[in-house]
Amino acid sequence: MSSDHRIVVIGGGYTGVFSAIRLAHRTRRIGGVRITLVNPTARFVERLRMHQIAAGQELADHRIPDLLTGTGVPFVEGTVTAIDPGARRITVDDSEALAYDTLVYALGSATDTGKVPGADTHAFTLDSPRTAGRLSARLTEVAASGGTVTVCGGGLTGIEAATEIAESHPGLRVTLISLDEPGSMMGAKARAYLHRALDRLGVTVESGARVTKVLPDAVELADGRLVRSDACLWTTGVKVSPLASDAGIATDDRGLVLVDATLRSVSHPEIHAIGDAAAVRLAWGRLHGTCQSGLPTAQYTADTIARLVRGKAVKPFRFGYFHQPVSLGRRDAVIQFTKPDETPRSLHLTGRSAVVYKETVSGSPLTTYRFSKRMNVTTIVSKGGRATRGPVA
Repeated sequence: MSSDHRIVVIGGGYTGVFSAIRLAHRTRRIGGVRITLVNPTARFVERLRMHQIAAGQELADHRIPDLLTGTGVPFVEGTVTAIDPGARRITVDDSEALAYDTLVYALGSATDTGKVPGADTHAFTLDSPRTAGRLSARLTEVAASGGTVTVCGGGLTGIEAATEIAESHPGLRVTLISLDEPGSMMGAKARAYLHRALDRLGVTVESGARVTKVLPDAVELADGRLVRSDACLWTTGVKVSPLASDAGIATDDRGLVLVDATLRSVSHPEIHAIGDAAAVRLAWGRLHGTCQSGLPTAQYTADTIARLVRGKAVKPFRFGYFHQPVSLGRRDAVIQFTKPDETPRSLHLTGRSAVVYKETVSGSPLTTYRFSKRMNVTTIVSKGGRATRGPVA
């Protein structure tokens, strides 16, 4: 590659910001490398904490330009509306064009409210501070009358939201609706602790239930029952931006960019996809969208691009899961430690030690950004050992 090299990072979430900061550090001694970060808003969204906003808590207002201070990376506030891989150019807000030699595709994902009728019009999401704030305002109204809130989706986001809301609004009736048993990915002891916390907080669990319609005042289940819902939070299913597929970049059936073992697009190797936007497969299976796996893809990609700019060889991406940290309100949590393929180990944490652990995890991205301006901070706790040395599944 030429020493006069333009790198554009699109997406200012956890992975996009980290990749830009680490790239700046890793290429600081290479002349002619220019890095630009593009995102629709200047506010940095702590997706790990959106349930706290929904419960009525106020979070710090972190700004992306402030996070980039000292890196030399300019920030462009705007929405990427098109990618032209042939010309190696992106369009921002349908007007401004930015050329690139290397593109880091870090657009992330959003909650998919389009597959169940009524979810897009009658349900809230935790996709941004704005949407979480709208839910918070509605919860205050509903709490005043002792109403019912339904949380659809029993994954980690749904569990954290249901417990946070129940703790912050003890007068509300909170119902968690899940196709699978909440905490089904955990070991028996951690799962039992989780269910005791749900009982303690008064959260009603509808397990094995599939939502078929969201109504203004209820959700309809597959068995025909109606569950009252004065406010519905939708946390199940994700969707990604159609930008990649619209541009002719190879994607899977969900729209995620198909990547090789070095996280480069299989159709356009000058494009590196990270985080929720990438279809990453390892020997043990497919990565799913979490901050735990997203930050390592950003770290690896920044290091890979720096090596490619220098004309050096790169090794395949390796990663293994390590834990499942789940907050259960502000005063309780459960941490399930896992094998690289995310199956549970016997070790888990609960109570106060788990609260401290979870808070450390939630705040770690910002700490990582700060130190990464001066040193190579690793976010890869596990490379998966033997589980990631074999051929891709």
